[in-house]
Amino acid sequence: MKQVLITGGAGGLGRITSEYLVSKGWHIFSADLKDADTGKNEHPGITPVHVDITSEKSVNDALAAVSEITDGLDAIIHLAGMLLIGSLVEIPSQDIERIINVNLLGVYRVNRTFLPLLLKRKGRIITVSSETGWQHAAPFNGPYAMSKHALEAYSDALRRELGLLGIRVIKIQPGALKTGLTSQVEHLFSHATQSSLLFKEHLEAATDLTKNVYTKAGNPERLVRVIHKTLTVKNPRIRYSVMPDRARSFLEWLPVRWADWIYRRVLRVRS
Repeated sequence: MKQVLITGGAGGLGRITSEYLVSKGWHIFSADLKDADTGKNEHPGITPVHVDITSEKSVNDALAAVSEITDGLDAIIHLAGMLLIGSLVEIPSQDIERIINVNLLGVYRVNRTFLPLLLKRKGRIITVSSETGWQHAAPFNGPYAMSKHALEAYSDALRRELGLLGIRVIKIQPGALKTGLTSQVEHLFSHATQSSLLFKEHLEAATDLTKNVYTKAGNPERLVRVIHKTLTVKNPRIRYSVMPDRARSFLEWLPVRWADWIYRRVLRVRS
């Protein structure tokens, strides 16, 4: 039976991905901070693994737990992540450190620790990044963009290194999907607005633009099908784009100064 470790496996997207892969005959190690015995993860094809990906010890303990059940992994899928909204000159440094620790270093820790199990089966690493990872960063989305840009660079270097050992590393860059992360956007903008001294009116304008983000977001099942494809096709692509936002993609086709002007205009900056 094919074995896969999914970080963030107890979340909404992680749960959907786990159940889909189980239906295709895979066994899932659902790695998450959430309590394993809440009943939500009870499934014959899913083994909950408690892990904090920001802790070296916790990741090592997770490896020990998985190694008691299997001597190899066919894939690692990285779905764990967090979102942070606010100005780069106002957000506390510990918050910046936290998002980098989760979105980038958490991926690094898991891959480094579980590599011996991947090597046994020449498994694959699936990094679920974001369309933000290749785009110019938007105002007040800097912390998330920083983490995803760094994750893209990490994934590229890792792909070229592990390719020498027969292990494929694939990036997936989804747009906004109906997930727990997307559902937080309006709240996070509202919180950032209340906390800001320099950009309150600009953040209010940005908050207005995010009110329908979740309702307009795509169905996560499309991403799940792409994940399955990356696991099963003989020669997967280096990267997959899934439901990118048309407006943001359009901005990337414009000269950067034009895009900057549009952001100033939309966010009501007078200069």
